[in-house]
Amino acid sequence: MKGHPLSSSFASSSEVSSPSHPLARYGWDEGWEAEFAPYAAQGLLPGRVVRVDRGQCDVLTADGVVRGDTTYVTPHDPLRVICTGDWAAVDPAGDPQFVRAYLPRRTAFVRSTSSTRSEGQILAANVDHAIIAVSLAVELDLGRIERFLALAWESGAQPLVVLTKSDLVPDATGLSYLVEDVETTAPGVQVLPVSSATGDGVDVLTAVVSGGTSVLLGVSGAGKSTLANALLGADVMEVQAIRDVDGKGRHTTTTRNLLALPGGGVLIDTPGLRGVGLWDAETGVGQVFSEIEELAAQCRFHDCAHASEPGCAVLAALEEGALPERRLESYRKLLRENRRIVAKTDARLRAEIGREWRLRTAQGRAGMEAKRGGGGRR
Repeated sequence: MKGHPLSSSFASSSEVSSPSHPLARYGWDEGWEAEFAPYAAQGLLPGRVVRVDRGQCDVLTADGVVRGDTTYVTPHDPLRVICTGDWAAVDPAGDPQFVRAYLPRRTAFVRSTSSTRSEGQILAANVDHAIIAVSLAVELDLGRIERFLALAWESGAQPLVVLTKSDLVPDATGLSYLVEDVETTAPGVQVLPVSSATGDGVDVLTAVVSGGTSVLLGVSGAGKSTLANALLGADVMEVQAIRDVDGKGRHTTTTRNLLALPGGGVLIDTPGLRGVGLWDAETGVGQVFSEIEELAAQCRFHDCAHASEPGCAVLAALEEGALPERRLESYRKLLRENRRIVAKTDARLRAEIGREWRLRTAQGRAGMEAKRGGGGRR
């Protein structure tokens, strides 16, 4: 299909993968083949969704790229619509609706939309690595990094934080401190400083993403498109200038595109995200704040709220300086936000939150009355 980067590179990709399957380079394996068997029996062809735009999707098959209607399979559920990275069952005789179904997803990166309805929005499917691009041209926002990490862990993918534009940091010592700050924020996650301008760190990142599917995430101006071009070894993605006043950029990438990397693996590039809302990500939040979860397991009470309870290991670590207050506040904030999101679709949790709110209100009222009563007795 003219206009998509894959249309010109598919022939060489087929040659590379010819010993096994034409789609092996794009992630096809024996597991997917077994999942697809019922569809193969119906005469359908496997293909990977490489682009979705306004109800239409481009699907890469062994015969090339075909276009299908995303609303044909699941027209109403936003979490079940076709998305970039899906493996689809394509009807070669269908016109114009080629896509008949998609295979169950191994992983899915989902965020809450910025709309008042707070629906879930799936950004990418069947991803092995979630690359969170963070620009060093502006001050680090550790809270935002924690949000991205929570969603990445919840998706089932392995997160990786890439600190872009490392050439803008004037000295190695300063860069080392920045990396250390992010490593503290991202336990269990590799943090890699990279400069697309000088090439520093690009070879390490290339080795990481060479196996499997990676999705590139971040806010506008984080340098995602430039980084994608560095990994692709060509100026495939359009790059726009960044405003000097605040380091922000416009949305260079407007659709989610899946592209084969020359060193192996595939990359899904995404538009810059203005909002990073959680979507049922309690497990992901727990992994981001694993040190707090480990402390919580040592609290005297299993339902400790880490507020004022006796024997609270979390508060003890806070008082000793072993736990930064910023981390605890961020942990509490993300858990509260996640609960509110889940409660919108969970009546039981809504009732539980309502009971807790009424209990806290009653306790606060009783406390005020006790203070007023105590003042009258003096």
